[in-house]
Amino acid sequence: MIVLKVDMLVKPGTEQKCREYIQILQEHSRKEPGCLLYIGHQSTEDPRRFLFYEQYKDAAALEAHRNAPYFKQYVIGGLDTIMEHRTRDLFEPVD
Repeated sequence: MIVLKVDMLVKPGTEQKCREYIQILQEHSRKEPGCLLYIGHQSTEDPRRFLFYEQYKDAAALEAHRNAPYFKQYVIGGLDTIMEHRTRDLFEPVD
């Protein structure tokens, strides 16, 4: 299993648009055969801060997610246009 954590800060006034993109991405991503968990979160302290917590069966499943047409439409063509800052971190379980 591989875990991806994405922290985002969106531009002021784009919070609702970000929520819409997240809802669409959740709907599609959760149907991927290699996706185990896909949840978007909004900060309770700063409404411009968002977090994705994603679990995939393996690196190939994550790569398939990144190559999906909806990823290109709603991440590259959507979220990337309203973000001020983003960090990505990959994790593996401790056995």
